[in-house]
Amino acid sequence: MAPRTLTRAAVAGLTAVALFGSAACGSGFDDSGDATQSSGPASLQILIGSSGEAETKAVQDAAAKWASSSGNTATVTPAQDLTQQLGQALAGGTPPDVFYVDAARFADYASVGALEPYGDKLSDKDDFYESLRTTFTYDGKLYCAPKDFSTLALQINTDLWAKAGLTDADVPTTWDQLTATAQKIKAKGQVALALGDTRDRIGAFLVQNGGWLLSKDGKQPTADTPENLSALQYVNTLLTSGLAKYPKQLDSGWSGEAFGKGKAVMTIEGNWIKGAMQNDFPNVKYKVVALPAGPKGQGTLSFTQCWGIAAKSRYKDQAIKFVEAMTSGEQQLTFAKAVGVMPSRQSVRDQYTAASPGDKVFIDGAAYAQGPVNAPKMDSVLKDLDTGLQGLANGDPKTILQNFDKNAKAALGGS
Repeated sequence: MAPRTLTRAAVAGLTAVALFGSAACGSGFDDSGDATQSSGPASLQILIGSSGEAETKAVQDAAAKWASSSGNTATVTPAQDLTQQLGQALAGGTPPDVFYVDAARFADYASVGALEPYGDKLSDKDDFYESLRTTFTYDGKLYCAPKDFSTLALQINTDLWAKAGLTDADVPTTWDQLTATAQKIKAKGQVALALGDTRDRIGAFLVQNGGWLLSKDGKQPTADTPENLSALQYVNTLLTSGLAKYPKQLDSGWSGEAFGKGKAVMTIEGNWIKGAMQNDFPNVKYKVVALPAGPKGQGTLSFTQCWGIAAKSRYKDQAIKFVEAMTSGEQQLTFAKAVGVMPSRQSVRDQYTAASPGDKVFIDGAAYAQGPVNAPKMDSVLKDLDTGLQGLANGDPKTILQNFDKNAKAALGGS
Protein backbone atom coordinates (compact mmCIF):
# COMPACT_ATOMS: atom_id res chain seq x y z
CA MET A 1 0.00 0.00 0.00
CA ALA A 2 1.68 3.20 -1.11
CA PRO A 3 1.65 5.92 1.54
CA ARG A 4 0.32 8.61 -0.74
CA THR A 5 -2.34 6.46 -2.39
CA LEU A 6 -4.71 7.03 0.51
CA THR A 7 -5.16 10.68 -0.23
CA ARG A 8 -5.54 10.12 -3.96
CA ALA A 9 -8.11 7.41 -3.35
CA ALA A 10 -10.17 9.69 -1.14
CA VAL A 11 -10.24 12.35 -3.82
CA ALA A 12 -10.95 9.87 -6.60
CA GLY A 13 -13.70 8.41 -4.49
CA LEU A 14 -15.78 11.51 -5.00
CA THR A 15 -16.23 10.39 -8.59
CA ALA A 16 -17.56 7.01 -7.60
CA VAL A 17 -19.92 8.41 -5.00
CA ALA A 18 -21.26 10.92 -7.49
CA LEU A 19 -21.81 8.18 -10.06
CA PHE A 20 -24.08 6.12 -7.86
CA GLY A 21 -24.81 8.48 -4.99
CA SER A 22 -28.46 8.68 -6.00
CA ALA A 23 -28.81 5.03 -5.13
CA ALA A 24 -28.11 5.88 -1.50
CA CYS A 25 -31.31 7.91 -1.36
CA GLY A 26 -33.44 5.22 -2.97
CA SER A 27 -33.56 1.50 -2.67
CA GLY A 28 -30.09 1.02 -4.06
CA PHE A 29 -28.61 -1.66 -6.29
CA ASP A 30 -31.08 -4.36 -5.31
CA ASP A 31 -34.04 -2.73 -7.14
CA SER A 32 -34.02 -5.06 -10.12
CA GLY A 33 -33.75 -8.20 -8.07
CA ASP A 34 -30.92 -10.67 -7.81
CA ALA A 35 -29.08 -11.60 -10.98
CA THR A 36 -29.77 -15.13 -12.20
CA GLN A 37 -27.23 -17.33 -10.48
CA SER A 38 -25.19 -19.89 -12.37
CA SER A 39 -24.19 -23.11 -10.63
CA GLY A 40 -22.02 -24.32 -13.49
CA PRO A 41 -18.49 -23.31 -14.43
CA ALA A 42 -17.95 -19.61 -13.84
CA SER A 43 -16.15 -17.02 -15.90
CA LEU A 44 -15.07 -14.65 -13.16
CA GLN A 45 -13.95 -11.10 -13.88
CA ILE A 46 -11.60 -9.77 -11.20
CA LEU A 47 -10.58 -6.10 -10.96
CA ILE A 48 -7.62 -5.17 -8.77
CA GLY A 49 -5.78 -2.02 -7.84
CA SER A 50 -2.25 -3.26 -8.38
CA SER A 51 0.87 -1.74 -6.84
CA GLY A 52 2.91 -2.93 -9.78
CA GLU A 53 3.96 -5.86 -11.95
CA ALA A 54 4.83 -8.07 -8.98
CA GLU A 55 1.33 -7.83 -7.50
CA THR A 56 -0.40 -8.23 -10.86
CA LYS A 57 1.58 -11.38 -11.63
CA ALA A 58 1.04 -12.80 -8.15
CA VAL A 59 -2.74 -12.40 -8.34
CA GLN A 60 -2.93 -13.65 -11.93
CA ASP A 61 -0.86 -16.72 -11.04
CA ALA A 62 -3.05 -17.46 -8.00
CA ALA A 63 -6.22 -16.97 -10.05
CA ALA A 64 -4.96 -19.29 -12.80
CA LYS A 65 -4.13 -21.95 -10.23
CA TRP A 66 -7.62 -21.73 -8.72
CA ALA A 67 -9.28 -21.79 -12.13
CA SER A 68 -7.31 -24.83 -13.23
CA SER A 69 -8.18 -26.82 -10.12
CA SER A 70 -11.85 -25.76 -9.99
CA GLY A 71 -12.84 -25.96 -13.66
CA ASN A 72 -13.67 -22.25 -13.81
CA THR A 73 -11.99 -19.35 -15.56
CA ALA A 74 -10.76 -16.19 -13.85
CA THR A 75 -9.58 -13.07 -15.66
CA VAL A 76 -7.59 -10.63 -13.53
CA THR A 77 -7.45 -7.02 -14.75
CA PRO A 78 -5.27 -4.38 -13.05
CA ALA A 79 -7.17 -1.08 -13.01
CA GLN A 80 -5.66 2.21 -14.09
CA ASP A 81 -7.84 3.95 -11.50
CA LEU A 82 -9.65 1.37 -9.39
CA THR A 83 -12.05 3.73 -7.64
CA GLN A 84 -13.18 5.42 -10.82
CA GLN A 85 -13.44 2.24 -12.91
CA LEU A 86 -15.24 0.32 -10.19
CA GLY A 87 -17.64 3.19 -9.56
CA GLN A 88 -18.49 3.40 -13.24
CA ALA A 89 -18.98 -0.36 -13.52
CA LEU A 90 -21.23 -0.48 -10.47
CA ALA A 91 -23.28 2.48 -11.65
CA GLY A 92 -23.58 0.95 -15.13
CA GLY A 93 -24.86 -2.35 -13.78
CA THR A 94 -21.99 -4.40 -15.21
CA PRO A 95 -19.55 -4.74 -12.33
CA PRO A 96 -16.72 -7.26 -12.16
CA ASP A 97 -17.55 -10.30 -10.04
CA VAL A 98 -14.70 -9.77 -7.58
CA PHE A 99 -12.69 -6.65 -6.85
CA TYR A 100 -10.48 -4.92 -4.32
CA VAL A 101 -12.35 -2.63 -1.92
CA ASP A 102 -10.35 -0.14 0.12
CA ALA A 103 -11.48 0.28 3.72
CA ALA A 104 -11.94 4.00 3.16
CA ARG A 105 -14.43 3.26 0.34
CA PHE A 106 -16.15 0.22 1.83
CA ALA A 107 -19.09 1.91 3.58
CA ASP A 108 -20.00 3.90 0.45
CA TYR A 109 -20.36 0.68 -1.53
CA ALA A 110 -22.05 -1.32 1.22
CA SER A 111 -24.58 1.40 2.01
CA VAL A 112 -26.04 1.36 -1.50
CA GLY A 113 -26.28 -2.42 -1.86
CA ALA A 114 -23.42 -2.76 -4.32
CA LEU A 115 -21.66 -5.47 -2.29
CA GLU A 116 -22.72 -9.01 -1.53
CA PRO A 117 -22.49 -9.52 2.27
CA TYR A 118 -20.84 -12.94 2.08
CA GLY A 119 -18.65 -12.73 5.18
CA ASP A 120 -20.65 -15.17 7.27
CA LYS A 121 -20.23 -17.83 4.57
CA LEU A 122 -16.46 -17.84 4.90
CA SER A 123 -14.87 -20.81 6.59
CA ASP A 124 -12.93 -19.90 9.72
CA LYS A 125 -13.86 -16.24 9.42
CA ASP A 126 -12.71 -15.63 13.01
CA ASP A 127 -9.16 -16.33 11.88
CA PHE A 128 -9.09 -12.85 10.37
CA TYR A 129 -7.88 -10.24 12.86
CA GLU A 130 -10.79 -8.80 14.80
CA SER A 131 -9.88 -5.20 13.94
CA LEU A 132 -10.01 -6.11 10.23
CA ARG A 133 -13.35 -7.89 10.55
CA THR A 134 -14.73 -4.80 12.28
CA THR A 135 -13.49 -2.59 9.45
CA PHE A 136 -15.52 -4.55 6.89
CA THR A 137 -18.66 -4.88 8.98
CA TYR A 138 -21.62 -2.67 8.08
CA ASP A 139 -25.00 -2.70 9.84
CA GLY A 140 -23.87 -5.73 11.78
CA LYS A 141 -22.89 -7.80 8.72
CA LEU A 142 -19.39 -8.89 7.78
CA TYR A 143 -19.35 -8.10 4.07
CA CYS A 144 -16.02 -9.25 2.76
CA ALA A 145 -12.75 -11.01 3.54
CA PRO A 146 -9.80 -8.76 4.49
CA LYS A 147 -7.10 -9.18 1.85
CA ASP A 148 -4.10 -7.96 3.86
CA PHE A 149 -3.27 -4.97 6.05
CA SER A 150 -0.78 -2.38 7.24
CA THR A 151 -0.34 -0.53 10.54
CA LEU A 152 1.66 2.44 11.74
CA ALA A 153 4.83 2.27 13.85
CA LEU A 154 7.73 4.53 14.82
CA GLN A 155 10.84 4.57 12.64
CA ILE A 156 14.18 5.72 14.10
CA ASN A 157 17.26 6.73 12.08
CA THR A 158 19.93 4.94 14.11
CA ASP A 159 22.87 7.05 12.90
CA LEU A 160 21.13 10.33 13.72
CA TRP A 161 19.95 8.81 17.00
CA ALA A 162 23.53 8.08 18.02
CA LYS A 163 24.63 11.50 16.77
CA ALA A 164 22.16 13.05 19.21
CA GLY A 165 23.76 11.07 22.03
CA LEU A 166 20.78 8.78 22.49
CA THR A 167 20.73 5.10 23.44
CA ASP A 168 18.15 2.33 23.57
CA ALA A 169 17.07 3.72 26.93
CA ASP A 170 15.78 6.81 25.12
CA VAL A 171 13.42 4.89 22.80
CA PRO A 172 10.04 6.39 23.74
CA THR A 173 7.28 4.09 24.95
CA THR A 174 4.97 6.82 26.32
CA TRP A 175 3.97 10.35 25.30
CA ASP A 176 6.04 11.81 28.14
CA GLN A 177 9.08 9.89 26.95
CA LEU A 178 8.45 10.96 23.37
CA THR A 179 8.48 14.59 24.49
CA ALA A 180 11.64 14.14 26.56
CA THR A 181 13.49 12.35 23.77
CA ALA A 182 12.35 14.89 21.19
CA GLN A 183 13.65 17.70 23.38
CA LYS A 184 17.07 16.05 23.55
CA ILE A 185 17.13 15.74 19.78
CA LYS A 186 16.08 19.35 19.28
CA ALA A 187 18.82 20.47 21.66
CA LYS A 188 21.32 18.86 19.29
CA GLY A 189 19.97 20.91 16.39
CA GLN A 190 17.94 18.20 14.71
CA VAL A 191 14.22 17.79 13.99
CA ALA A 192 12.87 15.01 16.17
CA LEU A 193 9.74 13.85 14.35
CA ALA A 194 8.42 14.09 10.79
CA LEU A 195 4.66 13.72 11.16
CA GLY A 196 2.08 13.32 8.40
CA ASP A 197 -0.45 16.15 8.47
CA THR A 198 -3.70 14.16 8.08
CA ARG A 199 -5.99 11.94 10.13
CA ASP A 200 -4.16 8.92 8.67
CA ARG A 201 -1.24 9.69 10.99
CA ILE A 202 -2.49 12.12 13.66
CA GLY A 203 -5.49 9.86 14.26
CA ALA A 204 -3.19 7.40 16.05
CA PHE A 205 -2.84 9.89 18.91
CA LEU A 206 -6.62 9.95 19.33
CA VAL A 207 -6.68 6.16 19.67
CA GLN A 208 -3.82 6.23 22.17
CA ASN A 209 -5.90 8.49 24.38
CA GLY A 210 -9.03 6.36 24.15
CA GLY A 211 -10.80 8.46 21.51
CA TRP A 212 -11.89 8.21 17.88
CA LEU A 213 -13.98 10.09 15.34
CA LEU A 214 -17.08 7.87 15.15
CA SER A 215 -18.95 5.51 17.43
CA LYS A 216 -18.23 1.80 17.01
CA ASP A 217 -21.35 1.30 14.91
CA GLY A 218 -20.35 4.21 12.65
CA LYS A 219 -23.63 6.01 13.28
CA GLN A 220 -22.60 8.89 15.56
CA PRO A 221 -19.73 11.40 15.42
CA THR A 222 -17.58 11.31 18.55
CA ALA A 223 -14.77 13.75 17.81
CA ASP A 224 -15.65 16.48 20.32
CA THR A 225 -14.62 14.62 23.47
CA PRO A 226 -12.10 15.34 26.25
CA GLU A 227 -9.99 12.38 25.08
CA ASN A 228 -9.68 13.64 21.52
CA LEU A 229 -9.15 17.22 22.65
CA SER A 230 -6.30 16.23 24.93
CA ALA A 231 -4.72 14.21 22.12
CA LEU A 232 -4.85 17.09 19.62
CA GLN A 233 -3.54 19.48 22.24
CA TYR A 234 -0.56 17.18 22.73
CA VAL A 235 0.15 17.08 18.98
CA ASN A 236 -0.30 20.85 18.88
CA THR A 237 2.38 21.17 21.57
CA LEU A 238 4.79 18.99 19.58
CA LEU A 239 4.26 21.19 16.52
CA THR A 240 4.39 24.59 18.19
CA SER A 241 7.53 23.67 20.14
CA GLY A 242 9.28 22.49 16.98
CA LEU A 243 9.60 18.92 18.23
CA ALA A 244 7.56 17.67 15.30
CA LYS A 245 7.20 19.08 11.80
CA TYR A 246 4.94 18.34 8.87
CA PRO A 247 6.54 17.07 5.64
CA LYS A 248 5.99 20.35 3.78
CA GLN A 249 8.00 22.12 6.49
CA LEU A 250 10.83 19.75 5.65
CA ASP A 251 10.59 20.22 1.87
CA SER A 252 9.18 16.74 1.45
CA GLY A 253 6.10 15.18 -0.12
CA TRP A 254 5.52 12.75 2.74
CA SER A 255 7.07 11.84 6.08
CA GLY A 256 9.01 8.89 4.70
CA GLU A 257 10.80 11.18 2.27
CA ALA A 258 11.77 13.60 5.03
CA PHE A 259 12.97 10.67 7.13
CA GLY A 260 14.96 9.18 4.25
CA LYS A 261 16.61 12.52 3.53
CA GLY A 262 17.75 12.72 7.14
CA LYS A 263 15.63 15.78 7.86
CA ALA A 264 14.10 14.13 10.93
CA VAL A 265 15.37 11.52 13.37
CA MET A 266 11.99 9.78 13.70
CA THR A 267 8.81 9.38 11.73
CA ILE A 268 5.47 7.58 11.98
CA GLU A 269 4.69 5.47 8.93
CA GLY A 270 3.41 2.06 7.91
CA ASN A 271 5.29 -1.03 6.77
CA TRP A 272 5.20 0.33 3.21
CA ILE A 273 8.15 2.50 4.24
CA LYS A 274 10.38 -0.57 3.90
CA GLY A 275 10.05 -0.60 0.14
CA ALA A 276 10.43 3.16 -0.12
CA MET A 277 13.61 3.12 1.92
CA GLN A 278 15.09 0.24 -0.07
CA ASN A 279 14.33 1.96 -3.36
CA ASP A 280 15.06 5.59 -2.57
CA PHE A 281 17.32 5.64 0.50
CA PRO A 282 19.11 2.27 0.59
CA ASN A 283 21.99 3.55 2.72
CA VAL A 284 19.88 4.88 5.58
CA LYS A 285 20.00 2.66 8.65
CA TYR A 286 16.90 2.60 10.79
CA LYS A 287 14.89 0.49 13.18
CA VAL A 288 11.20 0.16 13.84
CA VAL A 289 9.51 0.20 17.25
CA ALA A 290 5.92 0.37 18.44
CA LEU A 291 4.28 3.78 18.64
CA PRO A 292 4.53 5.34 22.11
CA ALA A 293 1.49 4.55 24.23
CA GLY A 294 -0.81 7.35 25.24
CA PRO A 295 -2.56 7.92 28.58
CA LYS A 296 -5.09 5.22 27.70
CA GLY A 297 -2.62 2.70 26.30
CA GLN A 298 -1.24 1.56 22.97
CA GLY A 299 -2.91 2.61 19.76
CA THR A 300 -2.23 2.62 16.04
CA LEU A 301 -4.15 2.83 12.78
CA SER A 302 -4.71 0.05 10.27
CA PHE A 303 -5.10 0.30 6.52
CA THR A 304 -6.61 -2.58 4.63
CA GLN A 305 -8.56 -3.80 1.63
CA CYS A 306 -11.02 -6.63 1.18
CA TRP A 307 -12.11 -8.89 -1.64
CA GLY A 308 -15.49 -7.47 -2.59
CA ILE A 309 -18.08 -9.51 -4.46
CA ALA A 310 -20.66 -7.66 -6.57
CA ALA A 311 -24.26 -8.01 -5.45
CA LYS A 312 -25.13 -8.35 -9.14
CA SER A 313 -22.63 -11.12 -9.87
CA ARG A 314 -24.06 -14.25 -11.55
CA TYR A 315 -21.38 -16.34 -9.90
CA LYS A 316 -21.57 -15.56 -6.20
CA ASP A 317 -20.95 -19.12 -4.97
CA GLN A 318 -17.95 -19.52 -7.22
CA ALA A 319 -16.73 -16.03 -6.31
CA ILE A 320 -16.80 -16.94 -2.62
CA LYS A 321 -14.74 -20.04 -3.35
CA PHE A 322 -12.29 -17.87 -5.29
CA VAL A 323 -11.95 -15.51 -2.31
CA GLU A 324 -11.46 -18.48 0.01
CA ALA A 325 -8.55 -19.56 -2.17
CA MET A 326 -7.05 -16.06 -2.30
CA THR A 327 -7.23 -15.66 1.49
CA SER A 328 -6.02 -19.09 2.55
CA GLY A 329 -3.04 -18.95 4.87
CA GLU A 330 -0.72 -20.54 2.32
CA GLN A 331 -1.79 -18.14 -0.44
CA GLN A 332 -1.46 -15.12 1.82
CA LEU A 333 2.11 -16.10 2.66
CA THR A 334 2.79 -16.39 -1.08
CA PHE A 335 1.38 -12.91 -1.65
CA ALA A 336 3.40 -11.58 1.27
CA LYS A 337 6.63 -12.88 -0.21
CA ALA A 338 5.83 -11.58 -3.69
CA VAL A 339 4.33 -8.20 -2.83
CA GLY A 340 5.39 -7.35 0.74
CA VAL A 341 1.90 -7.21 2.28
CA MET A 342 1.00 -8.58 5.72
CA PRO A 343 -1.42 -11.54 5.91
CA SER A 344 -4.84 -10.86 7.40
CA ARG A 345 -5.10 -14.32 8.97
CA GLN A 346 -3.84 -14.81 12.51
CA SER A 347 -3.03 -18.47 11.91
CA VAL A 348 -0.02 -17.62 9.73
CA ARG A 349 1.29 -14.81 11.89
CA ASP A 350 4.23 -16.79 13.29
CA GLN A 351 5.24 -18.07 9.86
CA TYR A 352 5.09 -14.55 8.48
CA THR A 353 7.11 -12.93 11.25
CA ALA A 354 9.71 -15.71 11.03
CA ALA A 355 10.18 -14.87 7.36
CA SER A 356 9.88 -11.09 7.88
CA PRO A 357 11.07 -10.35 11.43
CA GLY A 358 11.29 -6.64 10.68
CA ASP A 359 7.51 -6.50 10.33
CA LYS A 360 6.73 -8.02 13.73
CA VAL A 361 6.08 -4.59 15.26
CA PHE A 362 3.58 -3.79 12.51
CA ILE A 363 1.74 -7.08 12.75
CA ASP A 364 1.64 -6.84 16.55
CA GLY A 365 -0.23 -3.56 16.05
CA ALA A 366 -3.28 -5.46 14.79
CA ALA A 367 -4.18 -6.15 18.42
CA TYR A 368 -4.71 -2.46 19.18
CA ALA A 369 -5.37 -0.92 15.77
CA GLN A 370 -8.23 1.34 14.73
CA GLY A 371 -9.48 1.07 11.15
CA PRO A 372 -10.52 4.01 8.93
CA VAL A 373 -13.76 5.93 9.35
CA ASN A 374 -16.41 3.38 8.49
CA ALA A 375 -19.41 5.38 7.27
CA PRO A 376 -20.76 6.46 3.88
CA LYS A 377 -20.74 9.94 2.37
CA MET A 378 -17.87 11.16 4.53
CA ASP A 379 -15.38 12.30 1.87
CA SER A 380 -15.93 16.04 2.19
CA VAL A 381 -16.14 15.76 5.98
CA LEU A 382 -12.80 14.01 6.18
CA LYS A 383 -11.22 16.41 3.71
CA ASP A 384 -12.33 19.31 5.91
CA LEU A 385 -10.88 17.54 8.95
CA ASP A 386 -7.53 17.13 7.22
CA THR A 387 -7.56 20.81 6.30
CA GLY A 388 -8.06 21.63 9.97
CA LEU A 389 -5.26 19.30 11.04
CA GLN A 390 -2.90 20.84 8.50
CA GLY A 391 -3.42 24.14 10.32
CA LEU A 392 -3.27 22.61 13.79
CA ALA A 393 -0.14 24.46 14.89
CA ASN A 394 -1.94 27.79 14.59
CA GLY A 395 -5.47 26.48 15.02
CA ASP A 396 -7.82 25.60 17.84
CA PRO A 397 -8.09 21.82 18.49
CA LYS A 398 -11.54 22.25 20.02
CA THR A 399 -12.87 24.00 16.92
CA ILE A 400 -11.42 21.32 14.63
CA LEU A 401 -13.21 18.60 16.57
CA GLN A 402 -16.48 20.53 16.80
CA ASN A 403 -16.44 21.17 13.06
CA PHE A 404 -15.98 17.48 12.36
CA ASP A 405 -18.92 16.50 14.55
CA LYS A 406 -21.13 19.13 12.95
CA ASN A 407 -20.19 18.10 9.41
CA ALA A 408 -20.33 14.38 10.14
CA LYS A 409 -23.74 14.64 11.75
CA ALA A 410 -25.09 16.36 8.65
CA ALA A 411 -23.55 13.72 6.36
CA LEU A 412 -24.72 10.77 8.42
CA GLY A 413 -28.20 12.15 8.95
CA GLY A 414 -28.90 13.07 5.33
CA SER A 415 -30.10 10.80 2.53
